[in-house]
Amino acid sequence: MQVASEPPEPNRTPTGTAPIGLTPAGLTLVATPIGNMADLSPRALASFRDADAVLCEDTRVTGSLLARHGVSVTMIPLHEHNEDDQIPRLLARLQAGERLALASDAGTPLVSDPGYRLVRAAIAEGLPVSAVPGPNAAVMALTLSGLPPHPFLFHGFLPPKAAARLAVLAGLRAAERAGLSATLIFYEAPHRLGEMLAGLAEGLGGARPAAVARELTKRFEEVRRGSLAELAAWYAENEARGEVVVVVGPAPEEATGEADLDAQLQAAVAAGLSLRDAAATVAEATGLPRKQVYQRALALKG
Repeated sequence: MQVASEPPEPNRTPTGTAPIGLTPAGLTLVATPIGNMADLSPRALASFRDADAVLCEDTRVTGSLLARHGVSVTMIPLHEHNEDDQIPRLLARLQAGERLALASDAGTPLVSDPGYRLVRAAIAEGLPVSAVPGPNAAVMALTLSGLPPHPFLFHGFLPPKAAARLAVLAGLRAAERAGLSATLIFYEAPHRLGEMLAGLAEGLGGARPAAVARELTKRFEEVRRGSLAELAAWYAENEARGEVVVVVGPAPEEATGEADLDAQLQAAVAAGLSLRDAAATVAEATGLPRKQVYQRALALKG
């Protein structure tokens, strides 16, 4: 026997989650194009039009996007330097029933962009938080890389200084030796790409398969694939332009041999770490006893 399902409530979506054509009160995280302006969704545009104010990383960038679509709305800067100061005022507006839209310069808000502290504060106050999904450079680069799509670990930007970057990579290697097997995703500025890839090759191994995706969704979109060593060599000679995402394949199963240990110690010292700090960093990355690694470091120095 077939039973007819109940029709949706009037003026509501089939799931009954929100009125059609009206953005609900509260904070809405709105994903914006990462390059191609045609990627702004109808829901995203409606959220901007319905908003009492749009919170944006850079009013010039978001203002240009809104003007392109004929949207005139109050914009409020929200970035890492003023987010804490803005939160009390924004919470008061949300408590008064206003609709606030949050947009970063490009892509999905909070992903290596401001807004996390505001979202946490709104949730803590029991205020409604929703999102309009859309473009995300990290996920797009992952799908185009040809590397295993899941599981993946998104890291964002690595530290720009060699010693700090090496320490972070040592932590990742330690997690991999403890069982982590995931494709890694990083963001990087184009002028630092060659140095960053060289650091990845040193810290993770030059043979690791990787891909560099840049200018995604734009006219000169490019995905270059190869080993970390090959990509580091290429971008040491060829300047990158545009926004960059680096995707690195999972670590192969391996055992740490003496030659590998020596290479990691030499790379740590070359990055500016003292002998003791280099030994500590490599010991954490390899899972070997710190005393053993330090003794090997002393032997190499001798």
